[in-house]
Amino acid sequence: MRKTPIYAASFLILAVLLSPAVLPSLRPAFANQAAENQAAGDEPAAGEQAVIELREGLVIAPVGQYGRRAFHTDAIELRIVTGTWSTPQVGDTIDLSDGPRTWHNIKAGSDGWFKHDALEGGYLFCSVKVAEDRIMLLDASGHSVVYINGVIRTGDPYANGLVELPVQLHAGDNELLFHCRRGKVRARLRTPPGACFIDNRDTMLPDLIVGEVPRSYGSILVVNASAKRIGGLEGRNGNAGGIILKARSEADVIKRDIVIKEIPPLSLRKSTIGIYGKNAVPEGDIVVDLTLYSSFDTEDHQDFPPSHESVTLRTRRPDQSHKRAFRSRIDSSVQYYAVLPAQGQNPDDAGKPGLVLTLHGAGVEALGQVESYAPKSWTHIVAPTNRRPYGFDWEDWGRRDALEVLHQAQTDFEVDPQKIYLTGHSMGGHGVWHLGALYPDRFAAIGPSAGWSSFWSYSGAAEFDQDSPVSLMLQRAVRASDTLALARNYLHQGVYILHGEKDDNVPVTQARQMRDLLKKFHDDVQYHEQPGAGHWWDDSESPGVGCVDWPAMFDFFSRHHIPAKADVREVNFITVNPGVSANCHWVQIEAQQHPLEVSEVSIKCDPVRRTFTGTTQNVSRMALNLEHVLLGGKVKVRLDGQRIERDQPEGPQRVVWLERKDGKWSFLPGAQPLSLKGPHRYGPFKEVFANNVALVYGTAGTRAENAWALAKARYDAETFWYRGNASVDVLSDAQFQKLQVRDTIDRNVVLYGNADTNRMWSAFLPDSPVQFRRGRMTINTNGRGRDREWKGGDLGGLFIYPKPFGAAALIGAVGGTGLVGMRLTERLPYFTSGIGYPDCIIFGPDVLRTGDSGVKAAGFFGADWKVESGDFVYR
Repeated sequence: MRKTPIYAASFLILAVLLSPAVLPSLRPAFANQAAENQAAGDEPAAGEQAVIELREGLVIAPVGQYGRRAFHTDAIELRIVTGTWSTPQVGDTIDLSDGPRTWHNIKAGSDGWFKHDALEGGYLFCSVKVAEDRIMLLDASGHSVVYINGVIRTGDPYANGLVELPVQLHAGDNELLFHCRRGKVRARLRTPPGACFIDNRDTMLPDLIVGEVPRSYGSILVVNASAKRIGGLEGRNGNAGGIILKARSEADVIKRDIVIKEIPPLSLRKSTIGIYGKNAVPEGDIVVDLTLYSSFDTEDHQDFPPSHESVTLRTRRPDQSHKRAFRSRIDSSVQYYAVLPAQGQNPDDAGKPGLVLTLHGAGVEALGQVESYAPKSWTHIVAPTNRRPYGFDWEDWGRRDALEVLHQAQTDFEVDPQKIYLTGHSMGGHGVWHLGALYPDRFAAIGPSAGWSSFWSYSGAAEFDQDSPVSLMLQRAVRASDTLALARNYLHQGVYILHGEKDDNVPVTQARQMRDLLKKFHDDVQYHEQPGAGHWWDDSESPGVGCVDWPAMFDFFSRHHIPAKADVREVNFITVNPGVSANCHWVQIEAQQHPLEVSEVSIKCDPVRRTFTGTTQNVSRMALNLEHVLLGGKVKVRLDGQRIERDQPEGPQRVVWLERKDGKWSFLPGAQPLSLKGPHRYGPFKEVFANNVALVYGTAGTRAENAWALAKARYDAETFWYRGNASVDVLSDAQFQKLQVRDTIDRNVVLYGNADTNRMWSAFLPDSPVQFRRGRMTINTNGRGRDREWKGGDLGGLFIYPKPFGAAALIGAVGGTGLVGMRLTERLPYFTSGIGYPDCIIFGPDVLRTGDSGVKAAGFFGADWKVESGDFVYR
């Protein structure tokens, strides 16, 4: 049987409709296996929904090293990227340094699951034969990624059943290659119910409060099972219109129409449901009928029959636990938080209630988290979502979600700003350590329960080679995850540590190590280890009291408050990234001498004498807030042994800025230009996926390059949706060019391709010192160092750069010098917590053989966004 390198031509197949005479020459001949899988379902007859169950395939054990690392190795992915992949047969082997791996037959069990030890990091290969070109829905679980005829699509690694993707099958044989992590996978294909339809498997609905007029949002999946884009704002004959999602309930309690946003071909997106009405909400659940219909009839858009679904909104009294929706600043998507309002507060008590932010464990919903607590008279209990039950370990976008919810809840409820507390269990306990260290002045006290301190102490994250400059750059990119490096920030908070003695999930040694560390310098730490208790436990003598709702912890919280600025006479503060964490009381660290290395200030203030005295480490620019300082006279600063003074600034903004240059501190005339790095925009690369980010794929390249750009942008959007409940715009460069500047000026944008393939490159990155072009990559130092150039079509890379207009927006680039280099970026795990990339990184195919030793260049721009003032390393 002849083996055909189908993946080398996969993007040409995606971009061009090939004739029946041409297709067989590009497809593998795996007729026996295809027939076995096809037999589970027939070709669809009129009015029928055909289902093809994948029942037979080939399996191979892991061919690389994975885990929590920026660059995994993978011999199969290397073949796909370089175009040397060929269809496997039983007995074929792949030679590795530790021995060969062999492809074996495998069949699914009666429950439809393929189960095998090899699938703990290995691959499953299946083939499917269809009679004609058709679009089907791939319903699969247990895989981290899948290639369909060489085109990458997102997976369902947590096997939560959310992922059913529209895919293009071609007449004849089609191949599906699943990479798996958890030992099992299942998959089937079915005919979609329409070209565009509502899918209610991933619905986010808020609760309605009885007696209130609804003013909220929800979200639901909309699937585009067509080869054309849908959405946007153009309608028939140029009139306003679009794809409309209509929501209606009885008595018009809910009555709202919303135009859904763009969805690329063969994809899906969380779309907004308008939950608005004119009448107060009655008691009893409310059924809302949803209708999706099109007002498009254009060449570029897909028209389709209406799609109908119904959802049910729960109603709650104001004093009951409930879900509240809000629009996220990350991507303008609809998210929710859960709240258990304070109850039974003494009316004679004029004080406002506090707020306890509680972070859930892996696999737990925010609503379930707050419902683990009994109501408190003195504080609200608020639970963010981490963007998903597994989410981001409360780092990255999970951290952002927690901060957004804290802000939103303080807006929605009257809260005493000095009574803010943080607790959480398991993964949420880690989130407590993480957020508590990054934002020491936002919480009066913290209480981790069964929490682990860092990825390196608990989850087996790959260690960094301290002798490799590239590895050290990658370590700096995730330094914000290093809890121990920030531990002295806990001095600003009371700390209550809770853990079960016999915890078989998160070992009690995690708590003991943090207790022992803190006791060396912190005198406000309490520790309780429940004898004989495991990971989740209740007090047998007090039902409902246990590892989450622990009375002694809440008593500890009630005795703490965040001090007013005027009461803080000394600030000891550490950050590793001012773009993540810059402020502590009256100090702000704005820029570093060495980006993403540890920066520290230790400063005492005498507000009456108007003096600040202290030391700094790795700080190049900072600000001091003078609101608590006595008016009049000069402000006197002694930093690192140097004395400087100046008159206090006039006007309402009582802040002074200082800069360290050539080893000397001086006052700046005012706030520095936003074009410089600062808390508003600092990096590293992953920070571009925020600020209502848009993913823009290039259409100015070859057919294969353009097809790759669309597939990669779609893959990123779908992965961000799966892991982070995100809803991002995926637009072509031509579409983006048509948008009004006022609608995009403050948005982050990720460009896919290079300067020759993406039309927006010249508009957004004309002055970038890093450039990707077809056949070469360059890093320019403006004559202040050695310029670098790499040639060839197999280089991939990532970088960020400030948007040329827009005060805080970033541009990100994901691309390569050719199709091989572009495909090298496909599976970079930048949506996985604990993994990071610096401001710029360039690499070749060797990363898939040897890991980060295949990196050509990596580094961080300086505070002026230049290479020569930053830290870069080269190979």
